[in-house]
Amino acid sequence: MPKLAASLDIITLTDTPECAAQLLEAAKTLGFVYITMAGTEITPEAVDEMFKISKQFFASPESEKASCVISANNKGWSGMLSETLDPPNQKRGDFKQAMNFGEFTQSGEPQQPITPTLSPHLPTIAHFSTLCANVSRRLLRLFAQALSISASAGGAEYFTASHTSTNGPSGSILRLLYYPPISSGDYDPSSDIRAGAHSDYGSLTLLFQHDGASGLEILSPGGGWSPVPVVSEAICVNIGDLLSYWTAGLLRSTVHRVVAPGDQAGERYSMAYFCHPVDSTPLGGIPSEIVRKRGERGANIEDEEVLTAARHLKSRLAATYGWNS
Repeated sequence: MPKLAASLDIITLTDTPECAAQLLEAAKTLGFVYITMAGTEITPEAVDEMFKISKQFFASPESEKASCVISANNKGWSGMLSETLDPPNQKRGDFKQAMNFGEFTQSGEPQQPITPTLSPHLPTIAHFSTLCANVSRRLLRLFAQALSISASAGGAEYFTASHTSTNGPSGSILRLLYYPPISSGDYDPSSDIRAGAHSDYGSLTLLFQHDGASGLEILSPGGGWSPVPVVSEAICVNIGDLLSYWTAGLLRSTVHRVVAPGDQAGERYSMAYFCHPVDSTPLGGIPSEIVRKRGERGANIEDEEVLTAARHLKSRLAATYGWNS
């Protein structure tokens, strides 16, 4: 029986209470929503240019990519099978490669090793990362508005200071992703997967996909996997574990995965921007009556030690890569 496609809202961002309410409702139900590029600074042309850079990088020799292999700071290149997003249920790692860019300096310089193939494109990559950060902060403003955080506590700007790079380093990452073609000799569909079932770690994620490059599935609230259709000239946004924890579970961090549908066994490219707060941000209770009514859960539990954003991320990465936490 074919799977029923997930029905995600498609929203054009406006700085209005109505848009804030729409986003909150989507985040409370599926935890996934599409926003049109038309409502952002990000253009389809900028996305296409980034995909061209991504293809050049992943086509470069493995020895070159290995010169910036990923480390415990979550920056660099990860090869095939090196990341395991669903350790309890995977016999081996994900069938994908990835390149993680951490935050750039104010002058646009990377704070990590970069390969010769990528070096000429650093201004483009840095600018795209900045655009993603701007969109993320705009979304967070709308969420803060929808949560009715009082002006005395920060109001619509409640989250922005903790998501601004000038206020300190964070775990925010721009990630290029490449899923090679599936061949019968390498891939066992009964046990292998392109990206294992997982939820994202940070505040929220912006996902960019090629038209027709399907494979993303979300775990529906009632159980079962639902494919997420690719929407042209739109960005798929999902809530991460940190923001869900911070809002006492009000905003849903939904489990998702990437599979290789029968008609999509060829190569697949995507890009994701993982937005995280500044490392030192304490994840204490949010001054919102809507969140307080959730009771003692997540960041609302007052007798537990208050987590910082850095500690939250470190524990999640340790589980994914097998690093010591």
